[in-house]
Amino acid sequence: MLPTVLHHLEKLVSFDTRNPPRDIGTDGIFDYLRTQLPDFTIEVTDHGAGAVSFFAVRGQPKRVFNVHLDTVPSSPAWSADPHTLRIEGGRAIGLGACDIKGAAAALVAAAQVTQGAAAFLFTTDEEANDARCIAAFLARDHGFGEAIIAEPTRCEAVLAHRGISAVRMAFAGQAGHASAENALSLSALHNAMRWGTTALDFVQAQHHLRFGGLTGLRFNIGRVEGGIKANMIAPSAEVRFGFRPLPSQDMDGLHAQFRGFANADALAEYEETFRGPSLPSGDVARAEERRLAARDLADELGLPIGNAVDFWTEASLFSQAGLTALVYGPGDIAQAHTADEWVSLEQLQSYADSVTRILAEGG
Repeated sequence: MLPTVLHHLEKLVSFDTRNPPRDIGTDGIFDYLRTQLPDFTIEVTDHGAGAVSFFAVRGQPKRVFNVHLDTVPSSPAWSADPHTLRIEGGRAIGLGACDIKGAAAALVAAAQVTQGAAAFLFTTDEEANDARCIAAFLARDHGFGEAIIAEPTRCEAVLAHRGISAVRMAFAGQAGHASAENALSLSALHNAMRWGTTALDFVQAQHHLRFGGLTGLRFNIGRVEGGIKANMIAPSAEVRFGFRPLPSQDMDGLHAQFRGFANADALAEYEETFRGPSLPSGDVARAEERRLAARDLADELGLPIGNAVDFWTEASLFSQAGLTALVYGPGDIAQAHTADEWVSLEQLQSYADSVTRILAEGG
């Protein structure tokens, strides 16, 4: 099985699916997948802006496997061609090998040696935080009640992870000479910094919160811009920040708090630029109900259950739509998005064995 998985992975890595620049069409990697799944009914859909979905179905499965095929951009730090798979020291090295083309290669290999019902949804927009493919799939009458989303989880079923939100804030000030007595209050940058201090103190106070092994609220001020020079009051400033709540925390309520920390007279704009729900989604009671359903699914499939994780996945979108969803894939998130990204051959073999068993039992 492993030689077949590595053959498919070599082919999948050779296709340039970096996102950005999102220059991904309906040919290339999808033509290859089509030839490898001749007994599947296949739909390839271009959702625009490099978002392409490949939906393959055999028989009448009750669950769908989802894998994204887009990768992050490569960097100059790679020691060799990122689109040429290398096998060294028990590792398969290549762009996307860990995140998460290794899973796609194993699913194709498993499908080729089984005849049971199966459904695969391959997509290319996950790295852009622009879930057009998943949104379109969930909007259709798909008929599935369960979803297994491939991300690097060291071949453990992950039942819970944080949500994610990104925000752009704009502050307005009044330009003037920095020697003015009211420079402290008129500066857009001063108001931005006061907001940041209050926000950081608030986040620190959330450390006691718990859900499924996760603790506290994750928060990061990623960018602050504004002002002209040291002796001028800053007329404008912009802050980019993000936070990752626990599944039990209310996203809208947190936005109201963060927005409320700003001086209303200085806050010009507050715009959420991206939102991804937690896994599982819903209020506290509903989230726990869905987590237990995912645990039952993992037990049914014989998958070892791992800890909740801090990174976000599209499994939350399936959960939000009412499906029982869990995250399960080969590799370690520590290798994702790195130069000389790799996945261990042992992990690929383990994942391939488990999905082959699942497909043989009926998808």
